[in-house]
Amino acid sequence: MDSIKLMMEEHQHILRMLKVVRKACLGIMKGSDINYHDFDKMIDFIRNYSDVHHHGKEEKLLFNEMVEHLGSLGNKLVTHGMLVEHDMGRLYIQELIAAIDRLKQGDEESRIDVIANAISYTHHLKRHIDKEDSVIYTFAKRQLSPDILKKVDDNTITFENEARQKGIQEYYLSMLDDLEKKYIK
Repeated sequence: MDSIKLMMEEHQHILRMLKVVRKACLGIMKGSDINYHDFDKMIDFIRNYSDVHHHGKEEKLLFNEMVEHLGSLGNKLVTHGMLVEHDMGRLYIQELIAAIDRLKQGDEESRIDVIANAISYTHHLKRHIDKEDSVIYTFAKRQLSPDILKKVDDNTITFENEARQKGIQEYYLSMLDDLEKKYIK
């Protein structure tokens, strides 16, 4: 298994969800009611597939090895770059959830906060994915030793097998397909 290739494939699934989020926000902007059930699904995907599953592999497996084996540059790229960006994405989602809650309680002005945080998340994550695919992963493949890359690959196999036993990949990719059918016409 090539763990970096797998993470890049997962990025494609995440980018598909970002398109769904944008289309849902476009509907809100045009005056449609918010489909709270669909937003719950989008947030679930973002929190559990994008963050726990995908970022979990990056943070626990690849990034740890980069920090440990690539000196101050590896540490800066990960600690002051990728991890900060992961946290920024989490903040946008927390703010999105808070805005949805306020809207449910009748605060109509929070519609704009729903759109602002959801769209900010999509912009942020698209740039983040591009940076990982074109810079971070390339740097890791070039600078980490074959033994360390094999260790990451082996640990990724274990991580993926545990997730597969729980049905994580199948559940979230099926959810993505369903949301795409509804929002991407």
